[in-house]
Amino acid sequence: MSALRAYAQLVRLPNLPTALADICLGALATESLRQRLLPFGLLLLASGALYCGGMVWNDYFDLEQDRRERPFRPLPSGRISRRAAALCGTLLLVAGVLFALLAGVLLAQTGDTPRPALPAALAVGLVAAILLYDARLKRTWLGPLGMGACRFLNVLLGVSLSGSLDGPAFHLALIVGVYIVGVTWFARTEARASSQNALRGAALVMLAALVLALPLPVFLPPGRTSSLFPYLLVLLGFLVGLPISRAIASPTPPRVQAAVKRALVGLVLLDSVLATGLAGLAGLLILLLLLPALYLNRKNWLYAT
Repeated sequence: MSALRAYAQLVRLPNLPTALADICLGALATESLRQRLLPFGLLLLASGALYCGGMVWNDYFDLEQDRRERPFRPLPSGRISRRAAALCGTLLLVAGVLFALLAGVLLAQTGDTPRPALPAALAVGLVAAILLYDARLKRTWLGPLGMGACRFLNVLLGVSLSGSLDGPAFHLALIVGVYIVGVTWFARTEARASSQNALRGAALVMLAALVLALPLPVFLPPGRTSSLFPYLLVLLGFLVGLPISRAIASPTPPRVQAAVKRALVGLVLLDSVLATGLAGLAGLLILLLLLPALYLNRKNWLYAT
């Protein structure tokens, strides 16, 4: 049990639903879910494996820093060896690509998919982005952009269920990517006192993502409206913005970490709101992923940041 607990901490289990929400967003926005349930399930597995693998490699490359700032984590505490982490991370990334490849094979069998190799290609690109971020970009000013690119590709992985990247695909991916740029920037110094100016800048980036979402309904066919969408977007802004404003006012590690946790859970809300803007009330189904996210975030032995 203790080994399973250590690996659950290593892969940041409470945040896993946020990766799955990106896939649900892409599937609902392109109206591809009903006809392709099995490939959809495989893309969920692919995204989950790639996310968990990325978290493992994150801690692998951050070992020396974590020894100073977070000695309780599985690697610096010695509960998981660096070699075991490297093997786990490699297997998860490979599994993610294989799941995406199998999803593409099943999509090809439907006969109406323009590019069945698209899921595997995006998964390979996501692996490259993950490793580049973890190994190189994270400790530079490009770090938030690198993490945003990972989320951008993850949303496109969900859209690939339709077999193409037409319509709102890049707009959706850009919104989520920009939001995560802001969250990553906000979290850069969460283990120590943060700069108020840096936190303000990160908050503005997150706000820019919400503003970028406003014209999303233009992708709807004539005659279709999404009356709930703007109100849900404003509500999301308040839910995420309140802890962020408190952290800016008093940038201590506990307040910043609490704001980051809310912003990460807010990604599930963002995906749901965006899906509602294109798929109507069906987009609210993504909110079901909040249940495991909130439950796991309440566990004292797990952590999300």
